[in-house]
Amino acid sequence: MNLTIDVFNSGYLPINGGPGWDPASIATWPSSTATLIAGKRDAILVDALMTIDEGHQLASWIGESGKNLTCIVITHGHGDHFFGAGPVLAAFPGARLLALNTTVVEEARRHLQPEILQNWIGWFGDQFDHQAAVPQPLGSEFLIIEEEHLVRLIEVGGADGALATVVHIPELDTVCAGDAVYNKIHLWLWNSTPASRQTWLTTIYAIAGMSPTTIIAGHKDPDAPDDNALRQLAQSIDYIKTFDQAVAGSSSARNVIDEMTSRFPDYGNPYTLFVSAHSQYQT
Repeated sequence: MNLTIDVFNSGYLPINGGPGWDPASIATWPSSTATLIAGKRDAILVDALMTIDEGHQLASWIGESGKNLTCIVITHGHGDHFFGAGPVLAAFPGARLLALNTTVVEEARRHLQPEILQNWIGWFGDQFDHQAAVPQPLGSEFLIIEEEHLVRLIEVGGADGALATVVHIPELDTVCAGDAVYNKIHLWLWNSTPASRQTWLTTIYAIAGMSPTTIIAGHKDPDAPDDNALRQLAQSIDYIKTFDQAVAGSSSARNVIDEMTSRFPDYGNPYTLFVSAHSQYQT
């Protein structure tokens, strides 16, 4: 039996928009994905979302698949990719919470430290586990499902503020890209710099070099037309370049927001664009 892939999409989560956000509009966290890669009996989960409620939804979803979950693999150390793992681990006590290397693990630990944890609390309050389990390093670049299906974990560089690793499923020409590639959602460019944006572009080019036909983006609009790799790669590259040019040619966050909204009018999660643009003009 060949591997199969199923994707859980969280939808947009209401959050506290904070200072400057128009209270007449609901601020939301970008719609996120968790991916179940399964053989006949066993499966691995890529990323585990954010809130306790999402974790319970994931556990039920995996349970309904009838598969035995062997591990959860975290693409990178941002809290919205592993804080939700607790209920899944409770439902599947034999599963391990893993990341490719110690760099990802240490980033995850940082997100549970007070200075970063307070950011998450500001957005989500008590909706998530403030003492979430931290992944352990895998110690290898490979996972094997049912002794015959190869899954590769690959370090591809920097993306939205953290080291990006991706999960490559050669058998299916598919990459689970974490936050290195977005699907029809404003990219998280908060506190980015020209150098970090160039680094992100280099990361996307590295993923393109794997020649996937399908990319499962870590943040995907529920109404995105498909998971076509070429479209998502091209759109993510275009978005970063356009943002870079908008910041270089604008004197205010409002100008950047207007330009990006005009260029990408149907992209989800305008709150992401709001915080990204304002971070470029902080004094």
